[in-house]
Amino acid sequence: MESNNSYWRENLRLIFICLVIWFVVSFGFGLILVEPLNEFRLGGYKLGFWFAQQGSIYTFVALVFWYSAQMNKLDKKYDVEE
Repeated sequence: MESNNSYWRENLRLIFICLVIWFVVSFGFGLILVEPLNEFRLGGYKLGFWFAQQGSIYTFVALVFWYSAQMNKLDKKYDVEE
């Protein structure tokens, strides 16, 4: 039972990390910090605009792959892999 609780605790920690990163990139960089970020350019576009349009999507896709890799490690650690 303790093993199950530890597994879910670590799983929830990973989910929380993903949600915080996603929130900071999509809401923070795409809305709140858009004006200061627009002073920089990435690929010819203002950085704040890029985060609002593309950066948050790329970050979300990267988080999906990172979470998948971390969950595979966690599954092996607790011997619950498929």
